[in-house]
Amino acid sequence: MNKIKRKLFEEIKDHLKSKEMSLIVGPRQVGKTTLMQSLKEYLSAQEKKTVFLNLDYEADKKYFVSQDNLIKKLKLEFGEKRGFVFIDEIQRKENAGLFLKGLYDLNLPYKFIVSGSGSLELKEKIHESLAGRKRLFELNPVSFGEFINFKTDYKYDSKLSEFYVLEKNKTLDFLGEYLNFGGYPRVVLEDRLEEKSKIIDEIFRSYIEKDIAYLLKVERIDAFNLLIKILASQTGKIINYSSIAKQISISVPTLKNYLWYAEKTFIVKTITPYFTNPLKEITKSPSIYFYDLGLRNFSLGLFGNVHGSGELGFVFQNFIGNALREKIKWSGKNLHFWRTLDKTEVDFVVSKGRETLPVEVKYSSLTEPEIKRSLRSFIQKYNPPEAWVINLTLSKEIKIGKTIVKFLPFYFLFKE
Repeated sequence: MNKIKRKLFEEIKDHLKSKEMSLIVGPRQVGKTTLMQSLKEYLSAQEKKTVFLNLDYEADKKYFVSQDNLIKKLKLEFGEKRGFVFIDEIQRKENAGLFLKGLYDLNLPYKFIVSGSGSLELKEKIHESLAGRKRLFELNPVSFGEFINFKTDYKYDSKLSEFYVLEKNKTLDFLGEYLNFGGYPRVVLEDRLEEKSKIIDEIFRSYIEKDIAYLLKVERIDAFNLLIKILASQTGKIINYSSIAKQISISVPTLKNYLWYAEKTFIVKTITPYFTNPLKEITKSPSIYFYDLGLRNFSLGLFGNVHGSGELGFVFQNFIGNALREKIKWSGKNLHFWRTLDKTEVDFVVSKGRETLPVEVKYSSLTEPEIKRSLRSFIQKYNPPEAWVINLTLSKEIKIGKTIVKFLPFYFLFKE
C-alpha cells in the first residue's frame, strides 16, 4: 500500500539529534505508528541501531513492568552505544510520565521517540512530568496539501502553489473530495465509498471504546455519542451549554467535562471569542470545530454526501479554521471569532496583542468583491491594517478606510 508523505516527518527527523524525547501525539489512527516506522526505516538506512516497542503488543508489555526491565532490553539491543528507542501507544502504561522521566534522568545513551493517542494520561501527566525533557509534535489528519500531493503522485511536490493557480478546476474537485471525506490516512488511501464508510465507522468506534470508555472511564457513552453529534450539527456556532446539557440529559458541569475530553482527545477544537468591550461583545461561550471533516460528517450521517445537504458552508468554514490554525502555529498568534450581543459576527480573528486580522469565509465563487455589514463593523471598530475574505476563486484587493481588504482563494492558505 502507498504511504502518504507527512510534513511532520522532516520536523521530527531534524529533532532526532536532540537529547530531548520526541513525543508524538494526535488523534487515534491518524498515522503515528506509520510515521514512527518511516523514521525507523530512515535511521536503519543510515545504519543506526533502533528498536521498536508497542504497548498494544502483549510480547512487548513485559519490558514496561519496570524501568529496569526496559533498560535490560535496551542494553541487550544496543549495549552502551547510542540507539534509537521507538515506543508506541505509551498511554497504555500507567504513570507513563513518571516512567519516562525516570528513564530520561538516568542520562542513558539512547534517544526516545514516543507516541500515543490523546488520552488524559498523555496530554496532562506526561506533559507535566517531562517538562524540559521533551518536544511535543502533534500529528493531525492529512492536510489538504498532503492530500493533493498524494493524489497527484507527488508530481508537484515543490510546486503546489503553481498547481493551485494553473489547475483551478482540479483543485476544486480535490477540495470537494476532502470536504466530504476528511483526512484520516486509511480513508484517503481507500478508493471505494463503501470501504471508506466502514473505515470511518471503525475509527469512531475505536475512539469511543478505547479512549472514552476504557482509558477515560466515561460512564454515559450514549450521552457522549449524542454530544459529538450535536457538536457536529453546530460547527462554527456558539455553544449554549444549558441547551445542549438539557438535550442529552446531563448536568452542565458534566457536559463541560465531556467537552474537555473531546478536545483533549483531538476530536474537536474550541475557539474563544475576541473582545475588548464585555458590555457589547460575547466574552465567554466558545465555538466548536472538528479536527477531521470526515468524522464530523460521519457523526451527522453525511459522510461522502455533504453536497446538497446545506452543510457545505459550515464544513468549508471548519476547513478554513483548521488551515488558519496550522498557518499561525508557532507564531505566537491566537485564533478567535468575534460576535457582538446584537449578533454581528466575523468568522475568525487572528490576534497577537492588539494586532488583529479579521477573516470572513464564503463558500462561493465570487466574481466581484462583496463585504458583509459584520466585517465592515469590525473594521470600523478596530481599524486592522488588513482583512481577508476567503472564497473559492476571487483574488482582488479593495480599501475600506485605511484597511486593505484582500479577497483570497482558499488555496492561498496552503501556499508554502
